[in-house]
Amino acid sequence: MNQAAATVRDEAGIEHLELEANGLRFHALASGPKDGPLVLLLHGFPEFSYGWRHQLRALGAAGLRAVAPDQRGYGRSDKPAGIRSYEIDRLAMDVVALAHALDHDRFRLVGHDWGGIVAWHLASNQPQALERLVILNAPHLGIVGRHALQHPLQLLKSSYVGFFQLPLVPELALTSWDCALLVSALERSSRPGTFTPDELKVYRAAWSEDGAMTTMLNWYRALALGTAREPQRIGLPVRVLWGDRDTALEPSLAEASLALCDDGEVFHFADATHWLQHEKIDDVNRHLIDFLTVERSARKAARTAAA
Repeated sequence: MNQAAATVRDEAGIEHLELEANGLRFHALASGPKDGPLVLLLHGFPEFSYGWRHQLRALGAAGLRAVAPDQRGYGRSDKPAGIRSYEIDRLAMDVVALAHALDHDRFRLVGHDWGGIVAWHLASNQPQALERLVILNAPHLGIVGRHALQHPLQLLKSSYVGFFQLPLVPELALTSWDCALLVSALERSSRPGTFTPDELKVYRAAWSEDGAMTTMLNWYRALALGTAREPQRIGLPVRVLWGDRDTALEPSLAEASLALCDDGEVFHFADATHWLQHEKIDDVNRHLIDFLTVERSARKAARTAAA
């Protein structure tokens, strides 16, 4: 058993699942009644299912069946070889297949960072699979290029993506000295104390598994393999939560992405960073439970009354 599994196994209200989906084996953490509405929570780089530990029990207690998978290439899930294994369409297909493995054709979706990018892609291309969507600090890929050209600071903030395209060098840099550079990146990009030494130990164990850093970086390397397409409008209800002190993503990306939505809303957190689900636990949980459990008509009525 790896360190991450050992850390969460004894926590009350958290289950470990092993699922077969899209030809791969996935590990997931879950909470809540098995017959509750399904909500999948997708992590980003460099986290895995453990990154949703603050949300799983809260969503489960609200009556949802909350499931956070280790996405392909991460944690205890399979790590197929080759950059093409991490094309965005494959990543999105995994999500739908995971829902099917859990006996659901439609589901609610939450995504942060890369998990949010996959969630946006799924909402644009397979909206029939989704009921509602929540995005945390992640842009829609369809608007990123144009937005970056109009906002030079975003180009500078995204320069690390170019470094990740190099073969082998990023792996060596990020795993050397017990993953010191990656730990430093987490600590410098978050509020002080967001990640405790014990939590960082869990992340280090996952990053240090054989081949894991390569498969994690292959998500970035596969970006160039995707076919450019005009982003489709999104008709399902969308809520965007954005930490404005994100060191890698400009706050304006939230509104630029939301412009593709017919029924969307954004909430900014001026004092939160990219890691707002760790820094603003109660606020994020409240937003998730409100949006994912309250009926759409009731939410609209409440917004109208507040206005």
